[in-house]
Amino acid sequence: MTYLFFYIVGIILIWWIYRVGWLEALKTVVKVIVPSVLILLFNIKAGKLLFKSPVVGLLSALPTSIFIFRGSLPLVSYINNWMDNKINKFDDSEVIDTDSVSLDD
Repeated sequence: MTYLFFYIVGIILIWWIYRVGWLEALKTVVKVIVPSVLILLFNIKAGKLLFKSPVVGLLSALPTSIFIFRGSLPLVSYINNWMDNKINKFDDSEVIDTDSVSLDD
């Protein structure tokens, strides 16, 4: 079942890269992966305290996930801006401005 999940995710990623390009697909993956990893890390660390009672765990899972997602938006924005700056680095010093002169003159 895990292989089927990864197969479907791989097909979706290939299709998404085809549709929007490498940079936009990578940005989308970062938007999904970073908050997910932070939510998983929080649940691993705080799971012993939060999930002793199933009721407390269910009531606290959604608000903490939303809080962590909102808190991770600046980090995701920083990573996406860093990728934009690394990939779209244009060096203006190599641009030469010239005038064209016709051959008849």
